[in-house]
Formats: sequence, C-alpha cells, structure tokens
Amino acid sequence: MPSSPPGGFEVPLWRSVAVFRFASLAYVGLLVLRDADRYAHPLAAGGVLLVMLAWSGVTAAGYARPANRGWPLLLADLGVVLLILAVTPWVVGRPALAAGVPALAVAWLAGPVLAWAVSGGRRRGTVAALLVGGTDLATRGRIGPSSLTGVILLLLAGVVVGHVARLAVTAEERLQRAVELEAATRERERLARDIHDSVLQVLALVQRRGAHLDGEAGELARLAGQQEVALRALISGAPPASPADPVGEVDLRSLLAGYASAAVQVSAPATPVPLPTLVAREVAAATAAALDNVRRHADGRAWVLVEDEGETVTVSVRDAGPGIAEGRLVEAARQGRLGVAQAIRGRIADLGGETRIVSTPGEGTELELMVPRGKR
Repeated sequence: MPSSPPGGFEVPLWRSVAVFRFASLAYVGLLVLRDADRYAHPLAAGGVLLVMLAWSGVTAAGYARPANRGWPLLLADLGVVLLILAVTPWVVGRPALAAGVPALAVAWLAGPVLAWAVSGGRRRGTVAALLVGGTDLATRGRIGPSSLTGVILLLLAGVVVGHVARLAVTAEERLQRAVELEAATRERERLARDIHDSVLQVLALVQRRGAHLDGEAGELARLAGQQEVALRALISGAPPASPADPVGEVDLRSLLAGYASAAVQVSAPATPVPLPTLVAREVAAATAAALDNVRRHADGRAWVLVEDEGETVTVSVRDAGPGIAEGRLVEAARQGRLGVAQAIRGRIADLGGETRIVSTPGEGTELELMVPRGKR
C-alpha cells in the first residue's frame, strides 16, 4: 500500500477554495452588471473585477503547491481582499452603499478566510474572519442586520472549515502510521521466514542432539532450546510465556538465583526484592548477557551482587578476567557484536536506568545495572 503524499488529504480542500473563489467571482460579476449604473465609478468597478479575477488565478496556482502555502501568500491574499474592501466606498459610493447596494467583494471576500482556515485550523480561520468582517463593517456607512449576518457567516466558515482541515490532517497522520505499521509487519514476516529456515532450525537441532548429554554440552542444548522458544515468540509478535504475572511483581532474587553455580556466586538481600515482572525479566536478561560475556571472555568465574536501595535496584556483575581494552566496545559495535550495546545497555536504558562499566586491564570488569523501582 503506497504512502500518501504530505498534505494529501488537504488537496481537495485547497481545490474547493479555488472553485469557491471563481464561483463567487461569477456572482460578483453578475451584481456589478446589475448595479453598475448606480456606482459612483463604474469603470473602476470593472477594473476591480479584473483584479479579483487575476488574483483568483494567482491564489489557485499558488495554493496548489504545498511549498507556497506559507505566510507570504496567506498575508498577501488577506491584504488584497482588505484593499478591495477599502476602495469599495469610493468605487460604489457611500450613498449607494447606504441605499443597500452590495459591496464589491460580496461573497468573494471569504476566500482568504477559507485559505487561512485550511492552512491553520479553527483559530487561524477565526482571526482572518474577524479581520475581513471588521474591515467590511468599517467601510459601510450604515450597519444593518444583513451586514452582521455576513460577518457571522464568515466566522462560522472559518471555524467549520478549520475544524474539518484539522480532522483531515489527523486522519492523514493516522493513515501514515498505519502504513508504517503494515510495512514493519511485512518486514517482520519476511525476517520470520528467513529465521525459520535457518536460525530456528539450527537451534532446534542443537537442542535435540544435546538434550541427553551432560556437562557443558547439555547446558548448551538447554540454552539453545530456551532461545528457540524466545525467538519464535519474538517473530510471532507474542511475548515469551512465563509463569509470572506480567502485570504484577516478582522477586528479583528468584530470577537471578538460577544463574548461581560453582563458578557464579549470587549474593542478594535476605528480604525480597520486588520489581514489576517485566522490569525484573529485563534485568535478569541483562545479567544473563553479562554472565555470558564472562564465560566467553574471562575464566567464567563471576560474582553477582543485588542491592535494594529503595528507589533503585542495582545488580553488579564482577569478574576477575583480563578486563576490557580501551575502545573495544566501540569496535565490537562496529563489527555487529552488540551484546553490551543492546543486550545490556539497551535493556537497562529502556527501563529508564543506567549501566556503568568499570574495567581495568588485567584486573577484571564490573558492570553495575541500576534501574528505578518506579511506583508501587
């Protein structure tokens, strides 16, 4: 489904404004022909009519291009109408106006009001209507009910058309978001097919072949099975199944206790460390990523410390490995290895927390994962 062009829903409104100008101008022409003998300067009335015709063409061509729908043309449009209103008493004559002869612009003066409303909504349309209506009343020698009715109609036009224009913009934005969501869904489906044909099959094979083995091979098979389930849930758009209530709280200690082993020591407070379930899962996943780095880059020995500080919860992962050389994380990100950048820092940042890395070559590395507890 192709995306709509910027301002696509407003195009019919701008075309309607152009049609209104020419239709109202035809009405003005009929009135000028009917009342020319009553004008103080009938030839000048014909000249004004030609100016209105030329300006209708200029605005129709100008507003047709989105780049021209800015303040220069809007102000010029309003200025031309106000100028025509200003010369109306001289062209028509105040005695004729007082006798009920219509002003020159008549309905044509609503053009800039509609243009302002389409470009800026109700408020801008109301401002233009007040300016045009006030100038129209000021040029008349006598203000009657018909004059006030004209001003009220201008105000209603500015408000209603402005409201419709804003609805059109909102509808276009929602349509654009729907198009983007559809494109993202299609891309995810494409990736899902590719992943299903490659990564998922490999993970399933590793899990089946190593399920009956002991030691590190069995652990590898178990991890492969877990990642297969998580990856299938990810590409299907559903969160991985968990016995914990996703909208409740869970004790972070229970999630991190599963990482304890002969090489990994987990220390936590004696009392529960409750966190929202989704937050606790992400913290545990970041901790698992940190321990995976320890297994791959250090000797596998690590110390995990959980600290409940009231407003925040901090999980520290420390090892006695060779440390991280300066610039190594940046280089790893450039090479596409985003374990620290996304699996750890990205997760904690999404929770509104902070990740601190303290590493000295030859003296090990310590990661501090700090997340806000949030409202309880």
